[in-house]
Amino acid sequence: MLLPCNNIPIAKEYIADLIGMTRLCQHNVTSTSEFEDKSQEIELNFIVEDLPKIIDSMELGTERLYNLSMSLRNFSRLDTSALTPVNIHDGLDSTLLILAHRLKSKGSFPGIAVIKEYGKLPLVECYPGQLNQVFMNILANGIDALEESTISCPLCGEKKQSNDSPQIRICTEMLQDDRVVIRIADNGVGITQEVMQHLFTPMFTTKSVGKGTGLGLSISREIVEGKHGGKLTCISSPEWGVEFVIELPIQH
Repeated sequence: MLLPCNNIPIAKEYIADLIGMTRLCQHNVTSTSEFEDKSQEIELNFIVEDLPKIIDSMELGTERLYNLSMSLRNFSRLDTSALTPVNIHDGLDSTLLILAHRLKSKGSFPGIAVIKEYGKLPLVECYPGQLNQVFMNILANGIDALEESTISCPLCGEKKQSNDSPQIRICTEMLQDDRVVIRIADNGVGITQEVMQHLFTPMFTTKSVGKGTGLGLSISREIVEGKHGGKLTCISSPEWGVEFVIELPIQH
């Protein structure tokens, strides 16, 4: 599939030719005051140096938009409503790209490192759009937890927690000959046993009003267990964070 920016290399070639002609003219008519005056008026030297950089930036931006649009397409898989053999890693990577803006450092937040330990997996028969929604719910919750673990007091700057290296680790591997497992873990504040008992209960949330509906994890369990015949569990401790474990059959 061609990238949507396939006209940019042609434009770059044309611009390079025009710049070459401009430099040739500049070299041959340096004694013409009218040319010199016009060159200074339009800042010709600056344009000649800056225009290729602008084109490079446009090309990079176009490629990023293309990658994001493809990730959104892979994430939603609107063209796939039946059980389909898919690469689980493609769904995880698409979800991470959509959430990339939340992983970056900003202000006092150091950013989140994503560690991917992907094993060799076969294609897994699933409803890819629904399964990607599970990845989204779990990863978004992990990011929320890591943001809370690095919150600073707006007045004194003192951190409520001491997590200077927030990270999310994603591991995939074969569990048995007919099952795969996806582990998504964060090193945030963790979950107490009291909260753990209600984690998958519909409408239950520990987030502030307007930040969460309390439906994400209950829907995720229904998708994994009800729709795919798999298993979704959570392991946590207030000392070392949270790990969600998704087990899926390879075929139905």
